Amino acid sequence: MQVPVIVIGNITLGGTGKTPLVIHLANELKKNGYHPGIISRGYGAKGNGISEVNQKSNVENVGDEPILIQKHTRLPVFISKDRVLAAQALLKKYKKIDVILSDDGLQHYRLKRDIEIIVIDGARGFGNGYLLPAGPLRESKRKLKAVDAIVCNGKKVIDDSYLMKYKSDFLINLKTKKKIPLNKLRLNNLHAIAGIGNPDRFFNYLKLSGMVFNSSTYQDHYRFTKKDFKVMNDKNIIMTEKDAVKCEKFARDNFWYLPVVVEIDSKFTDFILNKMKNIIHG
Repeated sequence: MQVPVIVIGNITLGGTGKTPLVIHLANELKKNGYHPGIISRGYGAKGNGISEVNQKSNVENVGDEPILIQKHTRLPVFISKDRVLAAQALLKKYKKIDVILSDDGLQHYRLKRDIEIIVIDGARGFGNGYLLPAGPLRESKRKLKAVDAIVCNGKKVIDDSYLMKYKSDFLINLKTKKKIPLNKLRLNNLHAIAGIGNPDRFFNYLKLSGMVFNSSTYQDHYRFTKKDFKVMNDKNIIMTEKDAVKCEKFARDNFWYLPVVVEIDSKFTDFILNKMKNIIHG
């Protein structure tokens, strides 16, 4: 690849917080004068081949996470099961791109990379420590010693790592876009839903915010339909922003989502910027 490639991934199954970190780092690089482009596999996407994600993209065709990334960065985003092809297509169309971020793809070794970042869920860690199928590990924990940076989401489980936390101050109504500060929330009859890799993190955040609710979990990247909400007409439904992008077409006044932003030690961005200065591509 003719520009530096940063891969943000994990060594365990399930959600660790890669996508919010990709969004955060892409925006930090942009603030510091870089022109990032982003590639993703596009999990849950119907289409094959290579697709560019834009504001008019259909979530069924490109997947939920790429939609979210494009929404919060307004940067070029390309998806393909073959990340090398996605990166090549991105660079061919956007000549100013000087760094590529890969959302996931740590195990996609055909994609040459200059910086590797592992994200670990601080609550779940490495589970029983076994590789698939006996445990949740995609590859050996030896990988931790080979990467450039480790980010722990929620709490530190590795000493030499950066701590990342989610922050959210309000709920947003999916239909009307009305915002309600969490500290002034007066909604009743709440039902939280989650079709993400780690629903417990979402539910625990709601509990810590003082919400009392029933909940339903679905598989990661689940494609919600109107039928899923037929029995919830009298509920105020709370969901993640990742799930919200799949419910916009049939959103009702009782649909709310929780947007999150990443808070991480500024030393993390400084570390990445210093690494970037030492990468030379011909």
